[in-house]
Amino acid sequence: ILRGTPCAPGTVRGSVRILRSMPDTDASQPGESMVATATNPSWTPLFNTIGAIVTQDGGKLSHGAVLAREYRIPAVLGVTDVIHRLSDGQRVEVDGSAGTIRLLD
Repeated sequence: ILRGTPCAPGTVRGSVRILRSMPDTDASQPGESMVATATNPSWTPLFNTIGAIVTQDGGKLSHGAVLAREYRIPAVLGVTDVIHRLSDGQRVEVDGSAGTIRLLD
């Protein structure tokens, strides 16, 4: 179990998509849990289709957390080294209320 700051409530199970830069977003599939270092306003359209957001940086008032609450998707932020600890396609359960990412594979 990986732990971070719970930033938007809810629980979702699904595959991980690691996003290191804007071109990586082209491969994103609906329902995937987006994993990134942080988010910025150019990534806002993704929030219509992703299942959850997990980031290395940020907290309850960061861009990703605010958007996750607006779009009603679970968010766990501030997870140490998460883009290196998870991989594309890996199945996880993101619990935005508890601030946990449970590995299902």
